[in-house]
Amino acid sequence: MRVVLRGARVVDADGERADESLTLSDSKIESVGTTLPDGTAANLDLTGLTITPGFIDVHTHGGGGYDLHTTDPEEIGRYARWAPSGGTTAFLIGVVGVPDGMPETQLSTAASATSAGGSGAEPLGIHLEGPYINVLRRGAHDPSWLRTPNPEETRRVLELSQGNLRLVTLAPELPGAHEMIATLLEHGVVVSIGHTDADYDQAREAVALGVTHATHCFNAMRPLLHRDPGALGAIVESDSVRGELIADGVHVHPAAMRALVRALTPERTVVVTDALSAAGRTEGEFTFAGQPARIEGGVARLADGSITGSVLTMDQALRNLVAMTGVGLPDAVRMLALNPARSIGADGRKGAVQAGFDADLLIFDSTLALLAAICRGRPAWVRPDQRDRFTPLLQAAGTD
Repeated sequence: MRVVLRGARVVDADGERADESLTLSDSKIESVGTTLPDGTAANLDLTGLTITPGFIDVHTHGGGGYDLHTTDPEEIGRYARWAPSGGTTAFLIGVVGVPDGMPETQLSTAASATSAGGSGAEPLGIHLEGPYINVLRRGAHDPSWLRTPNPEETRRVLELSQGNLRLVTLAPELPGAHEMIATLLEHGVVVSIGHTDADYDQAREAVALGVTHATHCFNAMRPLLHRDPGALGAIVESDSVRGELIADGVHVHPAAMRALVRALTPERTVVVTDALSAAGRTEGEFTFAGQPARIEGGVARLADGSITGSVLTMDQALRNLVAMTGVGLPDAVRMLALNPARSIGADGRKGAVQAGFDADLLIFDSTLALLAAICRGRPAWVRPDQRDRFTPLLQAAGTD
């Protein structure tokens, strides 16, 4: 399939280009420029619209009614087909703990789903959030899930993941955590500090060991105080660490969102959803890893009223960033696309609108409402009232 998208404004971390043309060939961006190549299969006029790279969610647990912490690989596939409707074109499969054991079946399922691929958003690997976290900062993670790092379990986690483990969130102050960090790094896994009660010095030591990511900054970590800067103080100081931000305006107050983006800068902020299976809904009941939960006023809560994950989608995160932090669109897109790609080593093929990159693209109107999502060159979602406008793309893909 070869398609030319012409006339749109293209926005990525490099800035904005007006009246641009993109040529897509099969799963890749073949060229970016104003000259239309000969022999194109379809020509789609997108004048007045905005194209961005697809957004990459490195911290999500599901959405659309589907859980990623699952023993059913088909459920992950269904999530992948739903995710583009919320602006996600690639993601990590979020796995958490299980009662009194290791999430062995869930890890194996996630590894199989990653290797199998499929249509829709692309699973890029696994994010293991816990169970090696501090009970004092466990958040919505049940105490029965938590474990202490040990070499045998680390080896088992790597074995079960079958080379697909990309990111591990752990508390570096736990006994055995330093050895686990070293082993994970040896196997090319990115280590994230999170769900941690580490103080400033302990966090600095973790960074020195090679921790380069921070899970949902502010949330589930010791607070930043003027005489006790905690983990966040060390994260902000280190140029080698990228920090996640749940950009729903609930987990982090908009003023604190602005402060974090200014402190980390848009170059080191990674926007995530931390979404649960209820993402995309505004009300109702659901479960998080077997725990009953509900949506109240657009906020996901456990039965005891504590916040658990979010119902955020990545396209809404874009709109929130622009409205709540005042950053320009290129910086907002950077935090949703290029930075997460860099954080897990996928920036050689994802996160930018460049020739040779995967054709993962989002198309927005002037209000930043999402109209269509393209995953690896194929239309993965088109808003129903826009199908006529995108007919050439749908026909070229054989989906109309």
